[in-house]
Amino acid sequence: MSAAGVALMLGGAGIVLAASPAQAAEVSYRTECIPPPISGLPPVQGTTKVEITAPAEAKVGDEVEVVWRFVEAASKNPDILDLEKDTVKPTGTLKAAGAQTADIAMEGPRTNPPIPKNSPMKLSDMKGKVKLTKAGEVTLTPDAYNINVSKPMSTDTKCTPKETVKAGATIKVSDGGGTSGGTSSGGTTSGGTTTSGGTTTSGGTTSGGTSSGGTTSGGGDGGRSDFPGKEVAVTFACKSPGPANINSKVTINAKKNGGSYDLVVKTAKGVMNSPAALPAGALKPSMAVLLGGVDKGTVPVTGPANKDPLEQGKPVDLPDMTGTYKPGASGKSTLSPGTLTIDVTLGGQKISIPCTVKGSAAVSLELDTAAQPGGASGGDSGGGTTSGGAASGGSASTSGGLAQTGAEDNGALRALALVAGTVILLGGAVFTFTPWRRLRGIR
Repeated sequence: MSAAGVALMLGGAGIVLAASPAQAAEVSYRTECIPPPISGLPPVQGTTKVEITAPAEAKVGDEVEVVWRFVEAASKNPDILDLEKDTVKPTGTLKAAGAQTADIAMEGPRTNPPIPKNSPMKLSDMKGKVKLTKAGEVTLTPDAYNINVSKPMSTDTKCTPKETVKAGATIKVSDGGGTSGGTSSGGTTSGGTTTSGGTTTSGGTTSGGTSSGGTTSGGGDGGRSDFPGKEVAVTFACKSPGPANINSKVTINAKKNGGSYDLVVKTAKGVMNSPAALPAGALKPSMAVLLGGVDKGTVPVTGPANKDPLEQGKPVDLPDMTGTYKPGASGKSTLSPGTLTIDVTLGGQKISIPCTVKGSAAVSLELDTAAQPGGASGGDSGGGTTSGGAASGGSASTSGGLAQTGAEDNGALRALALVAGTVILLGGAVFTFTPWRRLRGIR
């Protein structure tokens, strides 16, 4: 849409209808911007100034295009790192009120000049369309918007008004004696798709059953070597910045190897959505398998990192996790799913997201074991041939020498934020002018 007017494109026929001259108005409002959880930064208060451009007049049945231009974003790029060219994409919502009400989805292209540290944000113009269905005056008011940065990892900053916002433009809609392009339903609008912040989960729904027992085997197993486990439903509660919950079916299988057992832990397909656009090798799972019955402790099992890049918001299939269980007691030992840990590594820095089992862990496998020297009984994890680093119960220690999780307002993110290279993860994640010294742990 140019300053001279608005072009109304009808279908694929390429017909252009003349519209009334466009009118633009600037509006400013107090705004709160919430950085992404992975940043560990507090909210920032600022002022957003935008210019809304729309046709001054139109008629019922017209679909008009409106433009949202950022005169000034609510905050600057903080003094952390420079943002690259064409890495920033805005999306937002424009409220239509008066003769008709609608939420107009606004979207801007990922085009921006390089944005140095501690300098004003440069956001592209956002556009959207609304189908006019009633005669009268329609006011257009800017509302919440989102800022997505694609590098070094995809992150979102959500900005919402903190006061009543004045209308940025008004369209006078006349009754044209009929609608073009057919009838419309309720004035719902078409427009850009908005990006979503935070991390959501999908995964299979759990059946909620806590099945007891599992496939039995034994030290006196008559030469058996393979012991398939029972599939059990598990709900994992994850700490930020992970998803709130992960629902999955888990199966623990064992293969006898001398006096020990090689374990293979399988999860359901698509157990979680990718928290960001991640390159190959960035995401790696591990689990602390819980021992019960005559034996005590946990057995760490670890899976390989993702072989292919992951798209943000797309389902992730966790690979099989393997480890070795060396029994520490003789008799019936049970194996159940324990804490699942998701490690994400970018730019040489790693963050570990522990996900603990909600409720009682169901038994997937029962083995008739014979105690081995240096075995697991007494709380030590068995094997010694595996890595994984997930601890038992409600706490998990991360591998690689990073922080241990603790209280809700501390944990892996707090420690990671103190690592000198953390800026690689923070990247384009936030748009605040909060000094580095004021960084705090994630809520």
